[in-house]
Amino acid sequence: MHRQISKLALAGPVMALAVMLTAPAAHAQHTYPIDSGRTTIILDPSFVSALGGFGLSLGTVSPSVLGNGKVTFPITSGEFDVDTATTEILHSGGLTLRSGGTKVRLDSFIIDTGAHPVVTGLLTVNNKLIERLPLFNLQFPSGLSLPLTFGTDDVIHLPAVGVTLTDLGAYALQDAFKVSIQPNTTVGTARVAAMLSVIAR
Repeated sequence: MHRQISKLALAGPVMALAVMLTAPAAHAQHTYPIDSGRTTIILDPSFVSALGGFGLSLGTVSPSVLGNGKVTFPITSGEFDVDTATTEILHSGGLTLRSGGTKVRLDSFIIDTGAHPVVTGLLTVNNKLIERLPLFNLQFPSGLSLPLTFGTDDVIHLPAVGVTLTDLGAYALQDAFKVSIQPNTTVGTARVAAMLSVIAR
């Protein structure tokens, strides 16, 4: 199954990030580097219940924090085009899933809001790195007004972003834990707060 996932894995977001950070127009008038921030996922109770039903315990990779029905991932860097909401956002931390002697780690998340908004992450099973996969699909709220605006604190907010499991994310968990978790399972709702490095207004 790991070989099948390897063939299907999406490498595009990482390549796109490399191009974005090196292209001469990377800091065009309305594209800004991201200094810091956080992405918080309010977990859907049905998702948490489903994990428990499969005998899976949910944890975090430091410095992510899990509690009160939500999990937070610090933002480390990235780029944000406020005119189009096109962005690549890198995070530290991650999630762990355990059952019996099996441990899955999902970390180093990258939000990519290109043609198909997705979150990619590194998949590690029992301390063996498998690869980077598209793990979660993102659905932006209807009526999102562009260009996005930010105040004197230079923080861009993306609220109420739907998060679901991708096909490959679900298949990876099926393969690791032999459970029937399905693609498009609702994970929760994400809130992104990214502090921009505003070089020029």
